[in-house]
Amino acid sequence: MKLLSVYSPKLRPMLLVLSLLLTASALTVTGEVLLKIGINHVTTHVGAFTLDPKVLWATFTDWRVILGFALVFGGAIFWLGVISRVDLSFAYPLLALNYVIILIPSRILLNESISLMRLIGALIIVIGVIVITWGSGKS
Repeated sequence: MKLLSVYSPKLRPMLLVLSLLLTASALTVTGEVLLKIGINHVTTHVGAFTLDPKVLWATFTDWRVILGFALVFGGAIFWLGVISRVDLSFAYPLLALNYVIILIPSRILLNESISLMRLIGALIIVIGVIVITWGSGKS
């Protein structure tokens, strides 16, 4: 039996786009969490972020901040792969899903509270992404 639905020529490009998008999102979200963890660490030692040279040095030499920026940059490279294959008006709304995804590590790793209003907002984002992208993808 053929697996037409998974391996059809029309579906392959979209599977590649979705793979690139998921990779971009995973790298970006992980990078942003590391940036937050890094800046929290720096803040406990030198105070909140400012343009003071002491704070700048502490921030940009922290390994979590460096790795966070590297991962966000890596996500941007995969994002270029996405936007080179589909319309920006189709792809860009999908980035909003990062706001939904970030809720999980924010709660687990950063111990942030997730209010009912944030959950409702996340649901609205998901619905919005579905509405905006429904049928507008370039094959």
